[in-house]
Amino acid sequence: MGELEDAVMSRVWKWNRPVTVREVLEDLQKERSIAYTTVMTVLDNLHQKGWVRREAEGRAYRYEAVSTRAAYAASLMNEAWSQSDNPAAALVAFFGMMSEEQRETLRDAVRIVQGPETQKPTGPSELAEPTQRTEPAEPPENPASAQDPGGR
Repeated sequence: MGELEDAVMSRVWKWNRPVTVREVLEDLQKERSIAYTTVMTVLDNLHQKGWVRREAEGRAYRYEAVSTRAAYAASLMNEAWSQSDNPAAALVAFFGMMSEEQRETLRDAVRIVQGPETQKPTGPSELAEPTQRTEPAEPPENPASAQDPGGR
């Protein structure tokens, strides 16, 4: 996604509702000089790429994000990781660039994905065999794969 596409999508994600070209234009014009047709073209390109869906409203369209910003960020990370010739080294380098707060956030995310049954025991009481086993919960659906990039 280019810089202008990102600026437009940032607004679509932030507002979290269908938006018009005019709304995006007026907000972008607070930061830069930009033409209506430029914003219209960017939103049309984002629609063609499957990032937004649109519905006609009178003579204009309302645009809405197909996926979340988090799903977009995850797809960027997955793409970069999968293109590495040494994914483990790439992850180690990425982890090394993080602040301690970011590392803790990542640890929390890993704990959530792993679920309670895969956590390592931390005390003697947790080493005892449970009397009743429960099936692990289904993993959360990947937001990026759950989206319909072709629109509705």
